[in-house]
Amino acid sequence: MSNATAGVPSSSGGAQKISSINEVVIRIAGNSQDGIQAIGGFLARLAGRSEQEVMTFMTIPATISGGASIFQVRMGSGEVLSSGDEADVLLAFYQHSYEGHLSSLKKGGIVLYDSDHVQPKPELQGDYHHVGVPISGLTVEAIGGTAKDKGKNIYALGLIAKMFDLNIPKLEKLLGERFTGKDPSILNNALAAFHAGYSHSLGNILETFKFVDAQKKDGHQVVMNGNEAIGYGLIAAGVRFGAGYPITPWSDIMELLRRELPKYGGTFIQTEDEIAAISMAIGGSYAGRVAVTGSSGPGISLKTEALGWAVMAEMPLVIIDVQRGGPSTGMPTNIEQSDLNIAINGGHGDSPRVVIAPANVEDCFYMSIEAVNIARKYSVPVILLTDQGIATRIEAFVEPNLEKVCQDISPDFTPVADHKPYDLSKPDGITTHLAPGTKINSGKYPIVTGLEHDELGHPTGSPKLHMQMTAKRRKKLQALAATLPLPKVYGPPEGNVLLVGWGSTEGPIKEAVDRARAAGDSVSSLHLRHINPLPNGLENIFAGFNHVLVVEMNDEGLYGFGQLGQVLRARYCDPKIQGINKTDGLTWKVKEILERAKTNVAAGLRKM
Repeated sequence: MSNATAGVPSSSGGAQKISSINEVVIRIAGNSQDGIQAIGGFLARLAGRSEQEVMTFMTIPATISGGASIFQVRMGSGEVLSSGDEADVLLAFYQHSYEGHLSSLKKGGIVLYDSDHVQPKPELQGDYHHVGVPISGLTVEAIGGTAKDKGKNIYALGLIAKMFDLNIPKLEKLLGERFTGKDPSILNNALAAFHAGYSHSLGNILETFKFVDAQKKDGHQVVMNGNEAIGYGLIAAGVRFGAGYPITPWSDIMELLRRELPKYGGTFIQTEDEIAAISMAIGGSYAGRVAVTGSSGPGISLKTEALGWAVMAEMPLVIIDVQRGGPSTGMPTNIEQSDLNIAINGGHGDSPRVVIAPANVEDCFYMSIEAVNIARKYSVPVILLTDQGIATRIEAFVEPNLEKVCQDISPDFTPVADHKPYDLSKPDGITTHLAPGTKINSGKYPIVTGLEHDELGHPTGSPKLHMQMTAKRRKKLQALAATLPLPKVYGPPEGNVLLVGWGSTEGPIKEAVDRARAAGDSVSSLHLRHINPLPNGLENIFAGFNHVLVVEMNDEGLYGFGQLGQVLRARYCDPKIQGINKTDGLTWKVKEILERAKTNVAAGLRKM
């Protein structure tokens, strides 16, 4: 963590070091009701407003009564690819926080603990630098006993701000923004707690820290989590109607759209169930403007019948799936990538749909726009597949040029001479719907139905037409595949090992490549954003490597390949495609990827 040091007088009269650092990983451990997510959120947003890179990770209990929770934030002046394998600083509010997370701290790291609730282990005193502060008691002194449980997090934020010489005016502004619209006494108490923590003597700490100047970005940064980025991306894409039903971790998108869409003349409806939600969204799309619905795994299961209707009728539709641990209720607050099978194949019959997966928070914004545009152009349902990790993860990225990216997708009611939405003469199979109310001069108006149909949408039992329409629905996805960009290889385009990932695993995989190459190993990576259909030409990339290892957060399955691994093996029939999988509900650590890759490669060599 440290780069250089300088001595300055400390409150105890000695010389205290100020160490220059490029980055830091801070893990905050307590209970969900302690507001630890608020501390991490303030730190992450401060980093973004200070031109720094930032990435976060959090766990929250699945039970309503609450329980143990963590928030980890990695912030720095250089590139940040993951939330960090190990913490430099552990802030522990309780004994269980201390004992349960000390192993996540680097040897020699700092344990900042609430001495009102934590008794350090004597045998560990030499491994870590312990700094005890009676946080609960001092919060009471600062703002009174009635607010101690709601204020100690802000007091602790003041301690961290002092330790890392953070920008106080910016933090005060963030606090003001957080409590805007509330009783002024709440903000006053928060500021009092923050300044009390900042003013507390850190004379018993060996050193304080100061970030080196971050490289200036081209344009201002915005800071948000993945769910927020999706919501604002959909609005920028021109979506003005959506429907959904609450479920973790999709609900934040739903709440954002319900709050923000009316500002742009739109509406979001909370329906009575998931089936009603997707059906209402299909109706919105039929009316002439792409609509959105969303859920997590259990809700996507309920939506699949209506999704099949949208495939048959060739309705443009965007469906957000924020994955969580499954099956059934599973682990609703933990991360998993186990919905890929249902996203690609869920439902009965041959029902091709598009599946895309953003790799980071910035992707969430821009790929939401892409999802809308693909749905419009190809008249197809598009599933935007994210996960709990990216949904709650906070990152900073360059502010989008809204004048360029915002679009109006209002329906065009210009009269036409004639219209066959399901025209079989088009070689690419793309359907074009007219908004209801558009005049068709021939007087032949089409219909939409879930039954197999002819070119005007009228139901048919013709075997020939069913074959032609089934092929048509397939061909348009093949036409889309031909337009998709081939993803770039991170690292050399040929070598020994290629790590393949999708979704929120991009950062840890890239960091694993950097570490492996620094150690002299031949490792590169490839990250897929377009999963169904796959872009053409991936087989040429795979041919340049001896081992293709697909890194996923799902089970290895009956045959040991994971869900994307099975898709790639089925597509390319290449036995060197193998899986690296886990289902612990946590994000990949860089060292886990490297260890598993070495084991996999060694096993593969023994078989040869």
